Amino acid sequence: MRINFVEKVQDWWPWPWPGDDDAEPEKTRDLNPVLLVPGIGGSILHAVNEKGHKERIWVRLFAADHEFRAKLFSLYDPLTGKTNSLDANTTIEVPDDRFGLYSCDILDPAVIFRMNDVYYFHDLIKQLTDWGYQEGTTLFGFGYDFRQSNRLSEHMEKFKAKLVSMYKASGGKKADIISHSMGGILVKSFLALHHDFFEQYVNSWIAVAAPFQGAPGFIMDCLLTGVEFVKGWQRQLFVAKWSMHQLLIECPSVYELMASEDFTWTDPPELRLWRKQTEENGEPDPDSPSVLERYGPKDYLQVMSAALRGNTMNYNGAIIPTPMNTEILKWAEKTRRILQIAELPSSVKFYNIVGTSNDTPFHTCYGSKESPIDQITDILNLEADFSFVDGDGTVPLESSMADGLNAELRIGIPGDHRAILNDERLFGLLKHFLKVGDPDPFYDPVWDFVFVPRPTSEVDLEDHRSISVVEESETWQFIVSEDGHDGKHLSGTGEHFVTTFTTGLGAKGSVKNVRQSRTSWLWRRNRW
Repeated sequence: MRINFVEKVQDWWPWPWPGDDDAEPEKTRDLNPVLLVPGIGGSILHAVNEKGHKERIWVRLFAADHEFRAKLFSLYDPLTGKTNSLDANTTIEVPDDRFGLYSCDILDPAVIFRMNDVYYFHDLIKQLTDWGYQEGTTLFGFGYDFRQSNRLSEHMEKFKAKLVSMYKASGGKKADIISHSMGGILVKSFLALHHDFFEQYVNSWIAVAAPFQGAPGFIMDCLLTGVEFVKGWQRQLFVAKWSMHQLLIECPSVYELMASEDFTWTDPPELRLWRKQTEENGEPDPDSPSVLERYGPKDYLQVMSAALRGNTMNYNGAIIPTPMNTEILKWAEKTRRILQIAELPSSVKFYNIVGTSNDTPFHTCYGSKESPIDQITDILNLEADFSFVDGDGTVPLESSMADGLNAELRIGIPGDHRAILNDERLFGLLKHFLKVGDPDPFYDPVWDFVFVPRPTSEVDLEDHRSISVVEESETWQFIVSEDGHDGKHLSGTGEHFVTTFTTGLGAKGSVKNVRQSRTSWLWRRNRW
């Protein structure tokens, strides 16, 4: 960690002052307004008491667990579809300062050290402002109570109001939406429920690391044992894993992120249990070998419900039963059906950016062959053993790619679910999709490289007949001659030639061969 004093001073005393430079750069006048939509845990939440006093309850790194239990623990109300705080004198609000950006910028503004865990959209906001976007005119945020359902009518009405206010503030321009993680589920819910409104006010939607078909391993373990958002020594300052579990078990949004039962998985996610075989009376047989039980998406809900049947929450000394909530399961199933009917308007461009090259939890296993489970409730006290697939570490690639929409482009970036928001390759793609500045005819978003044609007079065709690509390099020059021609003849033509090649992700230090054709290009990684 490091203290960025320059950045902190700029936050305290912004320079230049707003209004110091009234000149509006020509290139920024035509920018469509951008709306940032965070994912689960990506919005600041305030607890507001009956006297109107506000206290930041999420995120905070000091006295976090105590205040979390006191103010944020909640129970689901099936009549309204909302989860409500147990503290009757407290309401939960999302601050709307800085046109909604404050709530999804630095999640704990009191932290003076750079902590990537709480610097949510901060780097992206800075990049967008460097490109000419202005808060309140062309740059906005949409924080929301992420405990609630993604299709909650209250969320949908606030999202409507946000799009209308952006439209007016920007002089009648449609919005470009950038969503991260579960924010993509909220946006897709809005698209499904308010298609015509979406068409009227949205120009494009860029989804980043969205769990369109759920996050099987991650969410299953969240519902059974909880989750730690902060790792290492910092977790001692943050919310305890079991406290997080007691909140999530009553959150509709979490149930909406379970693996989709209707999706055709290449290999359906499973809950796996090493169990002791039972005797006729139903008791475990200590002398029999352990067996591995497997449950797919249509079966493991029964197992999870059995494991959580006796789960309780201790709230100020009161013991409250909190089993797996069947009413929320019904609500979440309806949400999935609504998401399936979402259809993108022909006037709206959709881009799907996914994270790849990270081991991502998929199958979830409790117990082991040597230490099988005695009782199903033992699961709640065990650490999961995952089987992994490709993805961003949280969302499997197969899920994030299956958006079900008519996408302009689906593209992967090797990156972590959260860290992808700070990746310069993401910035390069966003700049291209948002059409910021003068277009670069040689930029290829698929590879995130710039291809610069070179005249053949600069090419030494005598000495370069074959080439290869080393993945870890930052700059390569590809010099290829056309078969059957000598360098002298080609140099006199003054033509440019194009190299075609195949490449892909590989192990560190691996070499990919390049297929030749008549070409000459300079290939360099673009820096943003």
